[in-house]
Amino acid sequence: MVVTHSIRALRSDAKANRESILTAARTALAQDPRASIDLIARTAGLSRRALYGHFDDRSALIRELIATGAARFNLLADDLDDDDARLALARLAVRLWRAAADVRVIAALALDDEHLVSTAAALAPVRRVLGEILRRGQADGSLRQDIDADDLTHLIEEIARSVVTRADAFADAGDVAVRSILGAAGLSWRETAALLDAYPDLLVDENA
Repeated sequence: MVVTHSIRALRSDAKANRESILTAARTALAQDPRASIDLIARTAGLSRRALYGHFDDRSALIRELIATGAARFNLLADDLDDDDARLALARLAVRLWRAAADVRVIAALALDDEHLVSTAAALAPVRRVLGEILRRGQADGSLRQDIDADDLTHLIEEIARSVVTRADAFADAGDVAVRSILGAAGLSWRETAALLDAYPDLLVDENA
């Protein structure tokens, strides 16, 4: 019984340390995207050696942050029930942007060339939902039909990636992202404006 209790305590400590490292990494990277392993370890109150007991290197740590963030993004895409494909697409874009805004630096790191493959795999459920929305909109004529749905999915992903990784280049990056995605899907700028005016909850608050 004593041995079992000790094992459970060690596992609990290890889990707590791992969570501390992830929290520290989010904090350190938000302040400096180039934050080193040493800084992250100090922020977590651990030694570098202790950190390496959980993650092989900085890339492995960032991949874990991406994976945990992707799980949150996938949940946001899981319960869209709008019949109107245009509205569903707008709502998906807004939800994902708002979630990315909370972890802007991590989102940008997730979308850089080094981590793009693992990010794409982690976000496969979001891509599936996006593809379903586009196919539905193409089928009913509400979204453009001149581009294959798979290619259109990729195009929209690249637009979102560009805006997220260069958010500082736009005065209202979230609004630009949502409008650009709807435009790529086939809506005119007037149709996009009308849709966003009709559903104020879709407006992106950059200060939120």
